[in-house]
Amino acid sequence: MRGSGLEDEIIGSLDDAGAAAGAMAGITDVLHLGAFMSWAPGDRERMFAANVDGTRLLLDAASEAGVRRFVFASSGEVYPENNPQFLPVTEEHPLLPTTPYGLTKLLGEELVRFHQRAGRMETVILRFAHTQDAAELLDEDSFFSGPRFFLRPRIKQQESFGNTVVADILRAADIGEPAHVLARNQDGRPFRMHITDTRDMVAGVLLALDHPAAAGGIFNVGSDAPVDFAEVVPQMAELTGMPVVTVDLPGPGVYYHTSNERIRSTLGFRPEWTMKRMLDEAAAARRRRLQGESRG
Repeated sequence: MRGSGLEDEIIGSLDDAGAAAGAMAGITDVLHLGAFMSWAPGDRERMFAANVDGTRLLLDAASEAGVRRFVFASSGEVYPENNPQFLPVTEEHPLLPTTPYGLTKLLGEELVRFHQRAGRMETVILRFAHTQDAAELLDEDSFFSGPRFFLRPRIKQQESFGNTVVADILRAADIGEPAHVLARNQDGRPFRMHITDTRDMVAGVLLALDHPAAAGGIFNVGSDAPVDFAEVVPQMAELTGMPVVTVDLPGPGVYYHTSNERIRSTLGFRPEWTMKRMLDEAAAARRRRLQGESRG
């Protein structure tokens, strides 16, 4: 949040109406980036409370406080990213979420659109591509990249999700030592998705906050091009010295390309962190981490 009198940190859950109202005192602009993300069935109640009711309470409080602009972080999961009707996915793609998290974000978007129609404050919807710090890419213990690019963390993740079939397939591929995993779909097509550096996402958020042309807009924000796992996993293996295990998983797999042309042409968004730059930084972070462990 931004405002002339912003000095304090107000702590409260997203669905705490009192905290939301108190947080708006003296505020001119709101960046609503908070959300609860989970794929575990047991977390759905918490997720809907935070992402849907929490967004409603923040919007109501912001509107009552006379906030100028409200920027909402949505997600590419409002599209059917793993089963798109066309590529690249533009903002005109049908909104057909296939995950509960994507559904909460779509419901949040509709709440934002309601306030935009009411005309009491400007709103901007940003549909985030997958985002992470570069240093996480080669960290087996990281929340996203660990199970995405390393075999044993992926086995643990799938076990925690209760996906026993996938976990068994992955476990059968274990070669007895730490390894990268190159995930492919049931037809042998390698996964492909966007991975955007946090710093590029921050640049997009700030454009949405301040650019006059952003008001009332909906923008995909993310890297210029998706990452092909068949290319990036061998590059990772060169940096870590680990072998690569190729695993074909059931279903169509992850395979999408989301266009950022609208935010580029309208707001001048220019991502700077290519996958090569991110991997260079990830390799340096990994070296520091391993050196620290060896000293410890």
